[in-house]
Amino acid sequence: MKGNKMLSQSVADNILSMITIEKRFSVGDKLPNELDLSEELNVSRTTLREAIRILVALDILEIQRGKGTYVKENAFKKQQDIEQLSNIKVNARDLYEMRLIFEPEAAYYAALRATDSEIKRILEFGKKVEKEISNHQDRTDDEHSFHKAIAQATHNEFMNKLMPILYQAISKGVYLSLQSDKAIEDTINDHRMIMEFLEQRNAEGAKNAMKIHIMHAMKELGLD
Repeated sequence: MKGNKMLSQSVADNILSMITIEKRFSVGDKLPNELDLSEELNVSRTTLREAIRILVALDILEIQRGKGTYVKENAFKKQQDIEQLSNIKVNARDLYEMRLIFEPEAAYYAALRATDSEIKRILEFGKKVEKEISNHQDRTDDEHSFHKAIAQATHNEFMNKLMPILYQAISKGVYLSLQSDKAIEDTINDHRMIMEFLEQRNAEGAKNAMKIHIMHAMKELGLD
């Protein structure tokens, strides 16, 4: 029973990420029907219902009888309070370990498989991030886009399923890095190195550069 509860909380976290971080659903949007969403999340309809109940209790979703499940306005207001939601708490170290497990390999395959236009897109997002850092602007969205573009360039259909985890880790990292000039400096240098290897189609170089990038972040954010 305990395992089922933990799974439903994990699914609730995933749905919340789709709303507040991935921005897949906006205020007033209807969620996909129960069958489609349970298949996408690879869970039973019973577990999905329990996850939705958690988010309804947190005032993030509302069930309109006979119509479906909708995103409430509070979903976005709650984004700032995600860290305080005891039922769906995410550990930064665990998130960064997940990045360390799969992102270096993603960079490796992106270097081998990306189209020229995909490489160009990655570089454009990387330059935007650097500009935003220099101008002391929020870089969260473009940081998401930079790493997502690399993952998509692997042309591996399962990469998209890992995106919510990636978004959470990056958002948390951006917030924590604001307290560390060294972390921000490392981000600029590491991104440049990743972009150079991708542009050169150097798979091993891109893989190692991404690994160094994430390990730098973990060290500077005190997550190692």
